[in-house]
Amino acid sequence: MVGLIIVGVVLLWLIGSSLYVVPQQQAYVIERLGKYKSVAFAGLHAKIPGFDRIAQKTNLRVLQLDVRLETKTLDNVFVTVIASTQFRVDPNQVATAYYELQDPSAQLRSYMEDALRSAIPMLSLDDAFARKDDVASDVQRTVGAEMSRFGFAVVKTLITSIDPSSQVKQAMDSINAAQREKEATRERAEANRIEIETQAAADAEKTRLQGEGQANYRREIASGIVDQIKSLQAVGMSIDDVNNVVLFNQYLDVLRSLSESRNAKTVVLPASTPGGYTELFQQLTNAMAVNDLNTNTTTQDSDDEQLRNPHNTINRL
Repeated sequence: MVGLIIVGVVLLWLIGSSLYVVPQQQAYVIERLGKYKSVAFAGLHAKIPGFDRIAQKTNLRVLQLDVRLETKTLDNVFVTVIASTQFRVDPNQVATAYYELQDPSAQLRSYMEDALRSAIPMLSLDDAFARKDDVASDVQRTVGAEMSRFGFAVVKTLITSIDPSSQVKQAMDSINAAQREKEATRERAEANRIEIETQAAADAEKTRLQGEGQANYRREIASGIVDQIKSLQAVGMSIDDVNNVVLFNQYLDVLRSLSESRNAKTVVLPASTPGGYTELFQQLTNAMAVNDLNTNTTTQDSDDEQLRNPHNTINRL
């Protein structure tokens, strides 16, 4: 009975020692008497107890390694670069990855640092920021080619940060602020120029309209005077009486304007109006005639014609 129990225990131990299960996304390196035998992937497997052993349990998942280093750019600006690389063991080279590299992470870090120190100094600071994706791609190709010889595949490499010193950051901020202020000044000047041009155009249009209005105003006054003269002549008045009536009406209009004006001044006029208005009219006419005699012959002829034409005489007054 005891012998059967012992045999049963031995059988259970042999079965337990010879069977093993490999989890998903893992690979076991199996050695037989210290020599590489095979690689076992996910599933149930068997080995010879005492002869075979599991030498390494390899994780086939993607791993990440962060690398932080300080280097300088082409324009001699020292920056701190942080790069992240994702890598994994090549399922077809599990044994190579196990037997070739003692510390894969340290080896990958060395390759990453060497590649970054070779790429960043070839670029200026602005180019390093603008082309960081290109730098990451170059680093990935370089490091991936090296690590593939040892059974590792570099999946992706990212440049997550390019951090210059605080002094450089302040200088860059000052430059950007100055450029933006320059642009803002240019835009303000342009807006001011447009405002001046618009105001000048508005003033010119206003002056033109005022001139047209004044011309129309004077034209209507002259037309009204002509109509008044014609109506007075139609009732049988002589040209002298007509002139007296028209000038007297204008005289009254001027007095009315002076009385209504806020800037009215005291004006002394002959008291014998309207009887003395004829005398005032004659004085004005004689003064105009004397002034015309001092001009050349052509001007004198023109003025005489105006004196003979009551319409022109009224317009000059």
